[in-house]
Amino acid sequence: MTRQRSHSYRQPGVVLTDHHFTVPLDHSRPDGERIELYAREAVATGKDPERLPWLLYLEGGPGFGARRFTGRQAWLERALADYRVLLLDQRGTGRSTPAGRQTLPLRGTPEQQSAYLAHFRADSIVRDAEHIRLALTGGAPWTVLGQSFGGFCTTHYLSTAPDGLTAALITGGLPSLDATATQVYEAAYPRVERKNLAHYARYPMDVERARRIAAHLAERPAELPGGYRLTAEAFQSLGLLLGTGDGSHQLHYLLEDAFVTTPSGPALSDAFLEAVRSHLSFAGHPLYALLHEAIYAQDPATPTGWAAERVRAAHPRFDAAKTLGGTDPLLFTGETIHPWHFTVDPALAPLRDTAELLAARTGWQPLYDPARLAANEVPVAAAVYHDDMYVDTDHSLRTARTIRGLRTWVTDEYEHDGVRAGGPRVLDRLLTLLED
Repeated sequence: MTRQRSHSYRQPGVVLTDHHFTVPLDHSRPDGERIELYAREAVATGKDPERLPWLLYLEGGPGFGARRFTGRQAWLERALADYRVLLLDQRGTGRSTPAGRQTLPLRGTPEQQSAYLAHFRADSIVRDAEHIRLALTGGAPWTVLGQSFGGFCTTHYLSTAPDGLTAALITGGLPSLDATATQVYEAAYPRVERKNLAHYARYPMDVERARRIAAHLAERPAELPGGYRLTAEAFQSLGLLLGTGDGSHQLHYLLEDAFVTTPSGPALSDAFLEAVRSHLSFAGHPLYALLHEAIYAQDPATPTGWAAERVRAAHPRFDAAKTLGGTDPLLFTGETIHPWHFTVDPALAPLRDTAELLAARTGWQPLYDPARLAANEVPVAAAVYHDDMYVDTDHSLRTARTIRGLRTWVTDEYEHDGVRAGGPRVLDRLLTLLED
């Protein structure tokens, strides 16, 4: 482990410190190639950091760097009361050796790129965290807060390195310990359909609006700013919004003023196309698309094989062409990645062959150890959202029963982004559970 000199600066109510580390790309080859990681430390103004325990935050994703807070926003306000917080950009994200269309060609061929990206799952992220912990704490354990995919990483942490943990907090991120990618999406599509129907019950005028937009795009796909090709299928991807607290409302406002009148007739407005681009482009988080199905892969003999696309074929109500040929509401899709994403999005198009190789890859190793989790001694508290669109609630509760001593807070007050929307209250509830 190499650690570079850190720099400190201030924002309202908080002192921030930048940390840089180098770790092995492949932790099974500690003397091989190394990559750089970045993490930002946050300490409340006036507090002595040396007297505070560490809390490591693992962001959701995969593919997202840690949230860039301004001051003491959201859950950070509560965390800073008790902790010295480390916001880690997981490998390949943010400032931690970012991986995308601009950088991956440095790895060589698509075959070499896919082999490289095989080292960017939860197992490597947890090994990174252990290297960082030893450098920062001198070996003392710390608390980990994992949101969504960060919760998957935390569950792997509990499976492989529990001695590094004082406690674990998980929000919307208890994974199935054994479900394949196919099984994950078989559970997901009915859930996403429920979210669609709830949206249309709230905003019945959106049924016709969504159908009109999709019909327009089926005849004339639109080019978004930056070159994204908006097809009817890509438009359906806006359903990703339906899993967040205010996402249904955001979707409604997008749909209500999609068209303007031009000399050539009705057209999708520039404002609409720009807003859609901000939701659909993977330019800021390409690893989300590249590795999304790989985070579920645990059978060495079985590739993920574009699981979401295969399962979609068994749910014809999500087929835009069939819907537009009838009278049913158009169903938006959810947290699913498809081969066509690597055709319509300029941020992904150069990586299409790499994505195909990852989808066909075998040799993935198991991520969780049910026996070790059943003997767990680390205090664990998890928020499970009652009808989470992103992570199946039944899968989460089954895992919760498997992890010895885990305390759950099951709530329908928040959606998947509850730790953001609920802020201090959600974190405070989990910390209280640890004390009960």
